[in-house]
This record gives sequence, structure tokens and C-alpha cells, in this order.
Amino acid sequence: MSKTITIDPVTRVEGHGRVTIHLDDEGNVDETYFHIVEFRGFERFIQGHPYWQAPNLVQRLCGICPVSHHLAAAKAIDQIVGIDPKDLSTGATKLRRLLHYAQIFQSHALHFFYLASPDLLFGVDAPPEKRNVVGVAVENRDLAVKGITMRKFGQELIKALAGKKIHGTLAVPGGVYKSLKAEERDNFLNGKDFPDIDTMIKWSQEMVDFMKDYHSKNRVFLDTFAAFPSGHLGTVRTDGALELYDGKLRAIDSEGNITLPDVEPDDYLEYFSEAVAKWSYMKFPYLKSVGRKKGWNRVGPLARMNICDYISTPLAEKARREYFEFTGSSVNNSTMYSHWARLIETLHCAELMKELLLDPDILDENDLVREGNERNVGIGIIEAPRGTLTHHYEVDDKGMIVRCNLIVSTTHNNDAMNEAVKWVANNVISREKTITEGMLNQVEVAIRAYDPCLSCATQAMGKMPLKAELYDHEGTLIGEKTKN
Repeated sequence: MSKTITIDPVTRVEGHGRVTIHLDDEGNVDETYFHIVEFRGFERFIQGHPYWQAPNLVQRLCGICPVSHHLAAAKAIDQIVGIDPKDLSTGATKLRRLLHYAQIFQSHALHFFYLASPDLLFGVDAPPEKRNVVGVAVENRDLAVKGITMRKFGQELIKALAGKKIHGTLAVPGGVYKSLKAEERDNFLNGKDFPDIDTMIKWSQEMVDFMKDYHSKNRVFLDTFAAFPSGHLGTVRTDGALELYDGKLRAIDSEGNITLPDVEPDDYLEYFSEAVAKWSYMKFPYLKSVGRKKGWNRVGPLARMNICDYISTPLAEKARREYFEFTGSSVNNSTMYSHWARLIETLHCAELMKELLLDPDILDENDLVREGNERNVGIGIIEAPRGTLTHHYEVDDKGMIVRCNLIVSTTHNNDAMNEAVKWVANNVISREKTITEGMLNQVEVAIRAYDPCLSCATQAMGKMPLKAELYDHEGTLIGEKTKN
């Protein structure tokens, strides 16, 4: 008798989604779907607003990664006022970069310590009441304190730069509206009010070492769980180094062959298209040259490790080399290695923040905003914590937005998350007579590795429940389980 298993909501992610797994008469997996079931419509309701409002409006997409939307939109709006990234003043660019690295740092800390570490520390079969940050604090107080403090450091730096930890403002068309004051900067260097940047670097190194040791002890599971071939997409500098703020688009296939050869972000429409499915509000981006079936790419920390030639900061580059020495391959297609890659990026951002905090340009109050010849189109692409983020705006001659296209990081990962769900269904749930809590959690573990922000990807409001339903071959519901 055929069945359908439903997981609704998927927990410890941002946004609202549901998983359905359809089994045939023999209990084999027939179809799996990761449904995104709510819709927010930012692409539509931002139309009619003046372009200069976009960086502040679109960051309301999310309370987790508002800085990423703020800066991607700002880069697009810069172009509308005639300023390309190379035309911004040195001080404005460095202040934006500092804000960006603080955002990635705090977001990665949030995901690893609050959302992912309970599964890693306690195992996928641990009781649900234990799989949370409170459980982590009880079992490993030192780890929890470091994670909470690392996130606080990033949030405090965001507040110093943008006025608020969430939904603040730094970027304006053509630059930034203020610089950092010396006394504000010194708070992050002297450790008076909270641990300083050197401590953040030290703790980030410890977390990378922790994850390396964890992989050594759990290699079989981590190598194979939700592992499948895919393309990988991200941005790099002209010399091939990892670039998180303003780079060229590069994509490779599962074996490392180039499928997108370092193209300019402004040309993204020439290379990418988006498919839709009736069972999800989230779109499916893919490379036109490869085609819909195989042209989709993973984005985010795992992909960025795969596509870059090296990392520009010494400690993170050393960690990257050790990461690939451990894997024994130049391309990693194992989903669970995303966590290790995420911590390497955390270390990289800590190093970059220190460089910028010691740079006098971030204190310079002169030449913060520049102007150029106005245009009707602006495109901004940035590497958000979860992956490549695109903001594209068109305005009329009065400066009103008439078109908006957002390709959010999680949207790029839509196919990958569906593949991960399918892998778990085929390898964990298929032919099992009894569906346990631990089995359902493994579906969520696979999704959580991508740190999805579902509200960003679909523009929807609501909390994220997880509901699993089981249907027979006639479509009759014969069992369900809901998690809040």
C-alpha cells in the first residue's frame, strides 16, 4: 500500500516549508518534494517606490540576513545613480565591507551554534527536547558561551556601523551616510565591553579545529549523508581568490570543470534562467548553457570552497588547505561538509574584520558619497551568508521602481535541498515499516545544512512548523506527525 509522509514544519530554519515523501506499494520512494508554502511578494510591492528606498525596504525580507539585502540592493542602486563598485570612495567601500563581514560572521555563528550543533553534538536520533541551543548550553557550556558571544560581537559591530543590530542603515546611493568613530572602533579592539577581535579570531580557529576533529571521528556518516553530484556557484576575485563582496561569477560542475567562466555580475541574465513548479512558491535557477536538468548549482560555504582558488587571509587559507587535504578531492559534493566550510568562512571574516578595524580609512568622514550619470537599470550581486544573492531593479525616468528581480541564495539551493530530501528518503526511510522521529529529523538535518532562509526566498511571513504526512496509494491520509 502506497503512503505519503509529510514533515510540516521543517524546524530550526528561517521561514515556512513542508516536506512530502510519497512511497509506492512496496514502500519504495516514488517522489519527494520540499514545498515552500508561503509567499511575500517583495518583487511586486516594491514597484512604485523611489529607487533610493530600496536598500531599506528590501532588508525587511528577513531579520536574519537584512544586511545582505541592504548591501545587494545598495550596489544595484549605486548603478542607478551612475556609480559602479570601482567608483565608490575607498572609505565607503571599506565600511560596507566591514558591515558585510560582520553580518556573515554573526550569521554563521547563529547557524552553527544555535541550529546545527545540536544535531552534531547529540546525534540525529536525540530527543527533540534536547536538540536546541539550551541543550548545548547544558552539555557544553563553553561552546555555547563562545557561540553566543561570537554572534554578539558581529551584531554589535553591525549596530556601530548601521545604528541597529537588525534593519539598520549604512549604505545610501553612491556610498555610506557615516563613517565609524574612533571610540566606536576601539570597542572592538580593546576588549573592554566584550571580547575583542583577536579573541574572535582565536575562537574561530578553535571551532574550525573542533569541526576537523568531529569529521575525523564521524567520517563515514559525514562523507555519505546526502552526498550527490551537483554544480557549484559563487564569486571570486580576478585572481581566483574567494570574494564575498564584489567578485565575478564562477560556476563548476561536480568534477571541477568550469561551467561559468568568471563573468561580470551585470551579465547574469545572459547565463541564468529560472524554472517554476506547481508545488512550491520558490523558483529554480539554472545555467542556460547546461540546461534545466543539470544546470542548477549549490551556493553558500560548500560551493564557495569548491569554486575559489584560494582564500586571501592566512589562517583561513591554511584551514581551507587542510579541509581539501582531508577530503582528498578538489571538489566536495558531501552536504554535511557545509558546516566545516561555514566555520572556515567565519574565520576568514574574523581576519578581514581585524584588517578593516585597523584601517584608518574607516574613520575618514570625507568623500563618503559620490554621484554619476543616472541610469535606468541597476544590478547588485553579493555573497550572502547562504550564497550568491542578486538584486536587479529597473526604474522609470522619475526614479520610480518599475521592475524588481531577486534571486536569493536559498533559491539557488532549491534543487539541492530537494535532492538532499530525496537522498534521505531513499536511504533512510524507504521500505521502513515504522517512521521514527530520528528518521524525520534526518530529513531536516539535510535541509538545515544549507542554512535556508525560506522567507527570503519566497517573500512570505509566518513561522516554520514541520508536518509529516503518510498517504496510501489511493491518496488517503493514514498517518501524520506535526512538530512545532
